[in-house]
Amino acid sequence: MFFAIPHLALAAAGFASLAICLGIVWTTHLHGSHTLDSEAGVQKVHQEPTPRIGGVAILIGCWIGWFFAPPEIAVMLGPILIAALPAFIAGVTEDVVKRGRVTERLLATCASGVLAWWLTGDSLTRVGIGGVDWLLAITPVSVLFTAFAVGGVANAINIIDGFNGLASSTVLVCLAGLGLLAFLGGDAEMAKICFILGGATFGFLLVNYPSGKIFLGDGGAYLLGFLLGWIAVMVAIRNPGMSPWAPLLACGYPILEVLFSMARRSARTLKMGHPDRLHLHSLVWSRIARKWMADSSSLKQNSSVMPMMLAYALIPVALSIVYRKSTLGLMFAFVFCAVVYAFLYARLIHFSWVLPKLRLTKRAQKDVSNH
Repeated sequence: MFFAIPHLALAAAGFASLAICLGIVWTTHLHGSHTLDSEAGVQKVHQEPTPRIGGVAILIGCWIGWFFAPPEIAVMLGPILIAALPAFIAGVTEDVVKRGRVTERLLATCASGVLAWWLTGDSLTRVGIGGVDWLLAITPVSVLFTAFAVGGVANAINIIDGFNGLASSTVLVCLAGLGLLAFLGGDAEMAKICFILGGATFGFLLVNYPSGKIFLGDGGAYLLGFLLGWIAVMVAIRNPGMSPWAPLLACGYPILEVLFSMARRSARTLKMGHPDRLHLHSLVWSRIARKWMADSSSLKQNSSVMPMMLAYALIPVALSIVYRKSTLGLMFAFVFCAVVYAFLYARLIHFSWVLPKLRLTKRAQKDVSNH
């Protein structure tokens, strides 16, 4: 099978995103009163206010990539980008107005999922589990399930967006995995779409990492999260010879992060949207980067988190490709990745290789907060 990378669309998306990011940074004095992020907040680790509208550059980059894409790619990519608008608008509104609720943005991403179904007619109808597949044969159930799943992935990307390059590089790794899954399934069109979206994301990453001159913001995080979630849905739908668990596992790291966060906050009787510094990437920063690199600048400590977390993110991506046709194998692989996550978390939070207690003691909470 011949596979040609859409070079022009890929380059156009990347260069447009890069140029707009640089433009945003260079013109901060004109829009900073509305677009700058504050260094205050429990999850903030940067040292100075930074523009948080990188999602604008990525969205424009994606549209320019669509303009230069071959017709058979453009006709598929256009509806996806239109459907992403509710999620993006809800996020970028929070970036500018700095008021809003997590539930409102989550509903907006779910609305994007419903809009994507309305524009494409596609939704998940199988997950490889008999009883569930029977329910998914009912269109309203299928649409709602798909919208909720995509909204969950979008929220997951927002959760891991806390250190320079972490969210965008994770999206790139996941898109690469989904693109390879599509290619191996004979779906060259979806693979090319992954390349174009990856190009726009990479343009942003060049300005965001390692210097942290611009941030994704909620608009960018929810935009990339929706795009990643919907691409995973499309890969599952368009490749019946592949288990639907393969695209799920390809997005394993952000999905596991949001699942563990929900479990931890529930155990601590906190609201789901309550911010904290108890995510795995936060612990890598406080327990490893700040201690092993105590003599380095805060910027270097911040930027060191991304490669360490990316090493973990590659595990589920690799396993999704190896076991792409085996639902049982993928289920075991997902559990394996969850166990690895749990033991890593336990080592960082309790300093021992045991399964973590989700309800942290007051001493542990205080210890983490002080780092």
